[in-house]
Amino acid sequence: MQQGFLIERIPMEEQSPIGQIKGVGPKTEALFHKLDIYTAGDLLHYYPRNYDRFEAPVALADVEEGRLLSVAAHIHKRPELNMNSPLKIVTLTLTEGEASLKLTWFRMPFLKSKLQPGSYYIYRGRVVQKRGMLVMEQPNIYTPAEYEALRNVLQPIYPLTNGITSKTIGKAVRQILQSSQCRQEFLPLEIRKNYQLADYQDAIETIHFPSSMEELVFARRRLVFDEFLLFILTLRRLRERTVTNPNTFCMQSSPKVEQFISNLPYQLTKAQQRTWKEIEADLCGDKLMSRLVQGDVGSGKTILSILALLLTVEHGFQGALMVPTEVLARQHYEEICRLTEDYGLSFKPILLTGSMSRKEKRQAYDRIELGLANVIIGTHALIQGQVIYKNLGLVVTDEQHRFGVRQREALTEKGDSPHVLVMSATPIPRTLAIILYGDLDISVVDELPAERLPIKNCVVDVSYREKAYRFIEKETAAGRQAYIICPMVEESENLEVENVLDYTEQLRTLLPGTIQIGCLHGRMKNIEKDSIMESFSRNEIQVLVSTTVIEVGINVRNATVMMIENAERFGLAQLHQLRGRVGRGSHQSYCIFVNGSKDSRNQERLEILNQSNDGFFIAAEDLKLRGPGDLFGIRQSGLLDFRLADIYQDADILKNCAEAAERLEELLEKEADKEEVQSLNAYLREYIDRKTSQLQL
Repeated sequence: MQQGFLIERIPMEEQSPIGQIKGVGPKTEALFHKLDIYTAGDLLHYYPRNYDRFEAPVALADVEEGRLLSVAAHIHKRPELNMNSPLKIVTLTLTEGEASLKLTWFRMPFLKSKLQPGSYYIYRGRVVQKRGMLVMEQPNIYTPAEYEALRNVLQPIYPLTNGITSKTIGKAVRQILQSSQCRQEFLPLEIRKNYQLADYQDAIETIHFPSSMEELVFARRRLVFDEFLLFILTLRRLRERTVTNPNTFCMQSSPKVEQFISNLPYQLTKAQQRTWKEIEADLCGDKLMSRLVQGDVGSGKTILSILALLLTVEHGFQGALMVPTEVLARQHYEEICRLTEDYGLSFKPILLTGSMSRKEKRQAYDRIELGLANVIIGTHALIQGQVIYKNLGLVVTDEQHRFGVRQREALTEKGDSPHVLVMSATPIPRTLAIILYGDLDISVVDELPAERLPIKNCVVDVSYREKAYRFIEKETAAGRQAYIICPMVEESENLEVENVLDYTEQLRTLLPGTIQIGCLHGRMKNIEKDSIMESFSRNEIQVLVSTTVIEVGINVRNATVMMIENAERFGLAQLHQLRGRVGRGSHQSYCIFVNGSKDSRNQERLEILNQSNDGFFIAAEDLKLRGPGDLFGIRQSGLLDFRLADIYQDADILKNCAEAAERLEELLEKEADKEEVQSLNAYLREYIDRKTSQLQL
């Protein structure tokens, strides 16, 4: 446990509002709310996304472009202050023999008098090249004593929003740790010993303020274990409720479905045919269907869901299709309308989304309740209280990991225990999928349609950018479109990555004015995101600069280029998902992975994407390459809403949790009279009840 926190504590419950923390006023409280931090407990579980280590200063001759580093030097000449600039730029040039480095600060004119000739400081910042010389912009300044105190200490770096810094968050976390006890330990000693797990309270303190990498690894393992274990136990409780449900919507094979399949302009792959037979057997069987269809990007999962919906409506029942974004809902709706008209299907589709007017929603509710609509396509609006289904027989959720277990259950509760079909393009190895989707049977569509053109890939360094821009310019001139993905919305302190806002502005100066450039990120309001996505789908925007918000939810067949900046900061499975946004039409598509790191291990990882377009192969290879040093910065975009855990990187912990869940169930049953087990049972009951009664949208 970190020293320095064991002082006299003022009791503060984890449910205490964040505004009760000393030093958190109304403005800071509002900023915390933007990060979804409302209570002291929320903040304790707002984990750092990375850690900064202050290493030994380098000589001026060893300074390299693109690195975050420190230099120590005497000041030989007074800094200059440009008062004519609105930025009030202070410039200082450090020299050491023939080597030199220019330092610049904005809106800090007082530094002109502070930085006196003869003074000796350590400067830390990111180095860029401007007009042929190396420049360190807005560096922090330390005395040798101040810097030495920070040497080799892991400083937490948190996900941020405008107006708040990691220092502010860290200070607030320290306040909580000084004034309150975390929740009590809930895992029995036997489990902690068997799996070599840290004490819960120690783990919470250490994840924020580790004194070493070894200590950090140990703490993180405990918190990841908790996330996986509680998730698995929640799934088990849900499985108990549904596993024995009889099929009250029993169906039979339909000639109209077979006719539709034979009339399609393409032949189903063997994998599609096999999976359809499994779905059909479920719908026509004695027990309710609870099935996950897992298939790579472009493997043809959508047509399988349409076949299931068709069989459902042919027997007089309603089917619902829930997707994560309004744009995707609209695309599915338009496709089903087209198929209905082209093939004379018995669909009576209707669209239901949150942005519809009150009148439009009311009309939709009436049609659904009266059974005048038999295929309902929409977002989480499908599970709102006002929606009443007449005879809901099938629920299909697309990209299930974007909802939660509870969202899926909430939709099934809209009917009298309908069939459930879950679709996902996330390439999870089967051994892990069996654990993660413990309440579902699994089908795998492991074959791509023959007519799909393979995407051409390349892994390049940042020097290739100019060529990439010219290539994008050529593709847009031919009528095509492009995505450019950046890992961040805004520049973050001490982080060397491209960000969407600055990148978009810069790109507008580098590409011709005839090319319309759009910007998209997760902090935008849904209506704004949908508007930009719609403009891109209509080719009113030719180049879309975005965060990973486009990973799911937009299908633009005309997009042929995917360029991913700082590709080394993403997991391979997520890069593969992003790549799947292109290659959806008849034109050849390309993916450019820009490696912003000089680490050979990152190049090795990214080369796997050059070797294969098979998501399951990529996920398996990714598992082999992961190591303890990859704890942060290579995330799979919060798959299944885990805060810290990564199913690829933490596969061994996930498997341990599956074992531990079995043992805990035994303890709860056989040793229920023990105080430790009673405490565990009370905590699990409270946790699972909370998880299965919340809508975490």
